[in-house]
Amino acid sequence: MTAISRRNMLAMGAAGAAAAVIPAAHAYDPCKPPQKWDVTTDVLVIGSGGAGLAAAVSAAEGGAKAIVMEKLRFIGGNTLLCSGYYNCVDPGRQKKQGIEDSVDLHVKQTLNAGDNRANPELVKVLCGKGLETLEWLEGMGMQFDPKVIQVYGALYRRSHLATEAKGAGYIKVLKKKADELGVEFLMGTKMKSLVREGAQSGRVLGVEAVNADGKTIFVRAKKGVVLAAGGFAANPQLRSLYDPRLLTLCTTNNVACSTGEVMLAANAAGAMLIGCDYIQCNPGPAPGHQNGVRQSLHLDVSKYIYVDQRGHRFVAEDARRDVLRDAVLALPEKYGFVIVDADGFAANPAAAQKDAKRGLESGDSFTADTLEELAKKLKMDPAELKKTVDEFNECVEKKSDPKFGRKPDMLTSKIQKGPFWAAFSSMAVHHTMGGVRIDTSARVIDLAGNVIPGLYAAGEITGGIHGSNRVGGNAVLDIHVFGRIAGTNAAKEA
Repeated sequence: MTAISRRNMLAMGAAGAAAAVIPAAHAYDPCKPPQKWDVTTDVLVIGSGGAGLAAAVSAAEGGAKAIVMEKLRFIGGNTLLCSGYYNCVDPGRQKKQGIEDSVDLHVKQTLNAGDNRANPELVKVLCGKGLETLEWLEGMGMQFDPKVIQVYGALYRRSHLATEAKGAGYIKVLKKKADELGVEFLMGTKMKSLVREGAQSGRVLGVEAVNADGKTIFVRAKKGVVLAAGGFAANPQLRSLYDPRLLTLCTTNNVACSTGEVMLAANAAGAMLIGCDYIQCNPGPAPGHQNGVRQSLHLDVSKYIYVDQRGHRFVAEDARRDVLRDAVLALPEKYGFVIVDADGFAANPAAAQKDAKRGLESGDSFTADTLEELAKKLKMDPAELKKTVDEFNECVEKKSDPKFGRKPDMLTSKIQKGPFWAAFSSMAVHHTMGGVRIDTSARVIDLAGNVIPGLYAAGEITGGIHGSNRVGGNAVLDIHVFGRIAGTNAAKEA
């Protein structure tokens, strides 16, 4: 079994990226049980983002003592940076807007969007438990806007926006609940290895880690370890092994979070990795603007158009995220511009509006009273931009987009009212859809297809849920649905 794992790691390029993600070479060797455990708990959760906190809260609700291990000095992970949109079928909200939806449709669209590369059983759980998990969050104080929309790449109007900016609301309510339930936190503590009964066999007993003082510690998890440490979008060397185009792109992630070392450590302990070449990009700063202000005027798909440097549309704005990525990267400049009018600007969340205003200073966004003035600021032909907008507005009138095929329900808002806004929109590495293989109980699966006793995983560290392309708004759904499942089931372990 050990030899198989070594070959798999080399095939996926993990060994080549080891220096970039884990300083200590021996971190790739599954750790033997120590003579003495420094800390003992029932359930140990690795990572304090949405998936980790959902797991910890659920484990504590199940009566287990839970500890969250976080390598950073603050909680929240990449969930703090997400747009905050949560997809689920919600008759209470959707029917008021005349939206017909069903779990079966959500499942079908999710599978199709991922080229049917996702595990259908995982997708059924993802979509089927969406509303009950939303209500679980609301029961802890989470608030959502009463209106649902179709967020960028979501493909349907079932995206719920948290009322608090980005992902901060999720972290706030989950942390408050965790504190109430007595969940403990080991901050500034980085996991190095999983500890199993055998090198790649037997039960997972706990982890080896380095604490905030630089001391090696061993944490025993009597019931289970939940891996919720995110993906590897912030590791250029690792992600570029799967897609060389991504080596020099910036990332939407916290660069200290999504580095992939926990995923690789799981593989070293015998976990199977799947779908690691499925990597998603999202709009980000233009090349050379990596330190600028990332713009998000694209969030409400019904309100914007995408144009290139010549002022022409080049893609259906409601397309899959991988289609949008490839369309932008195929442009000579490898960036486009998102264009909205005053109403479109006002429809964006307050955080997106704030970032756009900040972008005026950094050169990442632009505004003008007329389209002609806006085009001059963008260094494009004013007549071409005006012609493009006029053609789009005609598509809205006719509810038909013959050139690009944008759907009628995304042809509802003309671009006609000043002031107009534009934002640079290149591609930034956003989400890695591959990772450790899990089953519907969030149990990690080994290289032979068997469950690894005592090991669970949730969130972006997992593979098999989104297939080749993640639907926009399904990630926030994923982390909470499977985080909850992982914590609940880990607490039930004997």
